[in-house]
Amino acid sequence: MRQQASVLHLDLDAFFAAVEQRDKPSLRGKPVVVGGTGGRGVVSTASYEARVYGVHSAMSTREARARCPHAAYLGGRFHAYRAASAQVMAALREVSPLVEPLSLDEAFLDLAAGPQAEGRDLSVAGVAELAERLRARVHEVTGGLTASVGVATSKFMAKVASDLDKPDGLVVVAPGTERELLRPMAATVIPGVGPATADRLRRAGIHTVADLEAVSLEELVRLLGRAMGAGLHALARAQDDRPVVAEREAKSVSVEGTYETDLTDRALMEGLLTRQARQVAERLRKHGLSGRTVSIKVRRHDFTTLSRSSTLASPTDAATTIARTARGLLADLDTSGGIRLLGVGVSGLADWIQEDLFADLERAEQAEQESADEEVAQVPAELLSRRTTWSPGSDVEHDEWGRGWVWGAGRGVVTVRFETAETPAGPVRSFAIDDPRLRPWLPPELPDQPTDDPLLPGDHGENRSPGGVPGS
Repeated sequence: MRQQASVLHLDLDAFFAAVEQRDKPSLRGKPVVVGGTGGRGVVSTASYEARVYGVHSAMSTREARARCPHAAYLGGRFHAYRAASAQVMAALREVSPLVEPLSLDEAFLDLAAGPQAEGRDLSVAGVAELAERLRARVHEVTGGLTASVGVATSKFMAKVASDLDKPDGLVVVAPGTERELLRPMAATVIPGVGPATADRLRRAGIHTVADLEAVSLEELVRLLGRAMGAGLHALARAQDDRPVVAEREAKSVSVEGTYETDLTDRALMEGLLTRQARQVAERLRKHGLSGRTVSIKVRRHDFTTLSRSSTLASPTDAATTIARTARGLLADLDTSGGIRLLGVGVSGLADWIQEDLFADLERAEQAEQESADEEVAQVPAELLSRRTTWSPGSDVEHDEWGRGWVWGAGRGVVTVRFETAETPAGPVRSFAIDDPRLRPWLPPELPDQPTDDPLLPGDHGENRSPGGVPGS
């Protein structure tokens, strides 16, 4: 265990929604929900203004609309989220070479690593001052995003600390005070204590970390099994010596989503895998790559993680092939207890694709499926330029009015609010959906490598109109 509080955990506040509010002045201070906007949609992120009404991640969009009908319901703009994430990760690397991204909006860094740490004051006051400067730097480079930060002697405690003063807070856990801080907390604060494990602990009379700390290792192993029992026994005593590990070059392309509420609907899981497969395929095509091995990652309600893979006869970059294989792999898994995480990946990368007689048919099938499944999968930006489908919240540009974003669409009309992050709240105008003066706006691409890039928190993006505006 470390003797100093030198592990920092940074978590961007309501990340997807905050980026939308940053880029859309008319939505600042108002409830915003990012995710699926159709009848079968799922909330990815809700702004804090929407959370007041009980809207949260992994809730169905239908329920979210019932709780907060006046919110703006937007599909995801992952290019904007990736750009903001890259700015944050670069700011973190100014402080330490050891940065461990957990997702687009979350990372650990080691304050005691690298030449930057020479002579650094790692006292509680010193790391608090450093963390405040880092939060200010994140706010500066992202154009106003806020972050909650925890600093402690371990990754576990730093993560706990960052959750204590949300949003836009900072908590430093002084060395030696970890167990005192943990004891009153519910046992579910410990990673691995999901609903099923928590229920098993409750039946044994264990409700808090203090209760858990009082149980012997042997009893916990008997209750939960050797791996889980030993892990909880250590974490209940704040024992966590895992190092911060800098990101490694990945040899696969993958997308995954983590959900605050367990998913139990099998059709929804298949829909999410389908959308993730399309994102993977899009990124493969972007880099001129294909892959032979399709895999899925599933983290169950009790935090057990399962992986399944299937190797194809030849490399592919076809979304339908990847999605079909992923759904088949899911069919072999027991998901009845609920799922916390889903992911799709392709490995065995190659820079060629086997041309065969079915290639054109596959691409035609993919286009047809994309059109039919708009309530389940976000339409890729390049398809928007060829179709009269306008995703709510997506960036557009008009020959006369300039840049703006899609407010809503329906009945042959698309409504646009013309504003950007650099302008005041702008006017709203409506156009025919096939107006040649209106087109999607795509920013210059950031340098992007075919590496693992999990889109957290939750990675749902679906099409329909935002609530509380025309077309909803």
